[in-house]
Amino acid sequence: MTDPTIGRLRVNGATLHYEVRGQGPLLLLIPGGAGGAAAFDGIADDLAAEYTVATYDPRGMSRSTLDDPAAEQRVAEHAEDAFRLLELLSPGEPARVFGSSSGAIAALHLLTARPDRVERLVAHEPPVVEVLPDASEHRALIARVQETFHAQGLMPAMAVFAAGLKKGEDTTEPKAELRLPPQAAARAEQTMANLPYFVGRIVPRFMSYAPDAPRLQALSDRLVLAGGQDSRGELPYRAAAFLAERLGAEFRHFPGGHTGLTTHPAEFGATLRKAFGG
Repeated sequence: MTDPTIGRLRVNGATLHYEVRGQGPLLLLIPGGAGGAAAFDGIADDLAAEYTVATYDPRGMSRSTLDDPAAEQRVAEHAEDAFRLLELLSPGEPARVFGSSSGAIAALHLLTARPDRVERLVAHEPPVVEVLPDASEHRALIARVQETFHAQGLMPAMAVFAAGLKKGEDTTEPKAELRLPPQAAARAEQTMANLPYFVGRIVPRFMSYAPDAPRLQALSDRLVLAGGQDSRGELPYRAAAFLAERLGAEFRHFPGGHTGLTTHPAEFGATLRKAFGG
């Protein structure tokens, strides 16, 4: 891997750790789940051949610290963090943006709030469950996850969460065992350290977020919604596909499932380049 240039950016209530590599137009990568900038280690160098690639740890994750560790998290504030990075790294020029999972939710809000700063957005499986006809079921899931987290702890809550995300998928066919790339395996410790914050602070606020559909529809010519080839029927895939249909926006399939970025990095990066017209 190429050593990136490391920076720190002061934002409202937090200090963000960010990394920049490559040259060309800016491509901002927004991680989701319990991941940070390192989630993109498998694709950042290849993308840096065409773009100035910026990655970062979202506020409260890994090396991006909160002034108040107990502060409530809001999608709008996370989107504002992304905007501040765009202002720093691509002043006056709209940028390409990719967001994954909860990071894709922040990216959708960024597009609606600051459309002049986003040239094209690829949002991979944003779990915007409020757009679905059965949204009430998923609100109940989020409540169960929180109750389990507070009563029984992290791992039981994660089990409830994982089962809820996969609800409705066909489990009759066994899935091939996935072997994670060495870089991904090495990130596991940091991901585990981020999980309590993710489950307790990010999940309840992000998965109750309702995107501004009329605003997104007006901007749909610069939006690509994406789903994993292997995650059809799972909750984040369903939400992304339903939103794309509702908006009349482009929908693309990416390699792997919800975590295809980690399990199929080379193929995922190549598909992302195509989605940006490369």
